[in-house]
Amino acid sequence: MGTQMIVRIDSEMKKRLNRLARVEGKTTSQVVRKLIEDYIKERDIGPYIDDLWDRIGGKLRGKGISQRDISGAIKESRRSR
Repeated sequence: MGTQMIVRIDSEMKKRLNRLARVEGKTTSQVVRKLIEDYIKERDIGPYIDDLWDRIGGKLRGKGISQRDISGAIKESRRSR
């Protein structure tokens, strides 16, 4: 697998977590890994931004707009400030 992480939690909370994980047929580690994975997915906008740029780029290319056109427009915009 990967690296280890130590987390301190209340003993009663640990018992409840272990019990609930067992009911679902999972280990506590599996439950915690899934919680962390979901947390990161919900808050990390990097992949969303990358996908957005890819979609924008595809639409611009579809309209015949090149990277050179975009760079020129940016330079022109900066000069007019």
